[in-house]
Amino acid sequence: MKIISFGSLNIDHVYRVNRFVRPGETLPCQQYLKYAGGKGANQSVALARAGVTVHHAGKIGADGDWLKQELCARGVDVSMVEISDLPTGHAIIQVNSEGQNCIILFGGANQDVDNQYVHTVLAKCESQDWLLLQNEISNIPEIIHNAHARGMYIIFNPAPYTESVDDYPLEKVSLMILNEIEGQELTGRRSPENILDALKTRFPSSEVVLTLGEKGAMYQSNGHACRIPAITVKAKDTTAAGDCFVGYLVASLMQAVPLKEAIEIACAASAICVTRMGAVDSIPTRDEVISLRFQIESRAIQFG
Repeated sequence: MKIISFGSLNIDHVYRVNRFVRPGETLPCQQYLKYAGGKGANQSVALARAGVTVHHAGKIGADGDWLKQELCARGVDVSMVEISDLPTGHAIIQVNSEGQNCIILFGGANQDVDNQYVHTVLAKCESQDWLLLQNEISNIPEIIHNAHARGMYIIFNPAPYTESVDDYPLEKVSLMILNEIEGQELTGRRSPENILDALKTRFPSSEVVLTLGEKGAMYQSNGHACRIPAITVKAKDTTAAGDCFVGYLVASLMQAVPLKEAIEIACAASAICVTRMGAVDSIPTRDEVISLRFQIESRAIQFG
């Protein structure tokens, strides 16, 4: 059993500012940094650092070979990554003094995932292999259809959310991991409990994990719901926190960790992540995560 992380590869241009720039304003920044990023790359690195063997599939431009080197150095198999005629995707990221961010995303090569490439990648997969997807690459419906036909376990993180997600074959997804805003957009509900109920009704065969930022996470599985509080830390940069959570959660599940415990591990990983600058560079090692987790007690609050 192996996992394919089929997702984006971006060059992140990060600007540290006191506050976000306003319309018509020119604002100096305190610091400029360039990182490897993209939701797909971030989640692949998180999977690798959590202790599983991960194969990344995706596309870069001729200017992005260093991204492959960065991922490879962090334990990710990049043999499936292909070169596109389009430039590598990139993100313009402002990070304010409170560690919050706002992002402009250019898709580039991430939007060059065609049917031929999808079939080439998934032809190397077998029944019971796992597939992790986000929403920063093109052709997601074809990937889901193809993977489901092969009997793969499909995890989907609908981020960033777009209206097209409503038309994806989400009934074929095994596990959905989404944040509160994405849940609101997908269901039209506002409270976390109502979001979970609506998703359960619409996708009865799927498990759902709902992340709540500094409030932790919730899940619903087999008619049982649980809330896991976040770990309180002082954030420097929240850029890759959600991706770190996803990678550690999925890795733990692959290692046969029960869902509640897997979420606690993922919360610990994302807590460390937000105390560091960057995307890929901010993702902690498994030893760091386990050390933090065992410093705190489990505080799951049952409801429903």
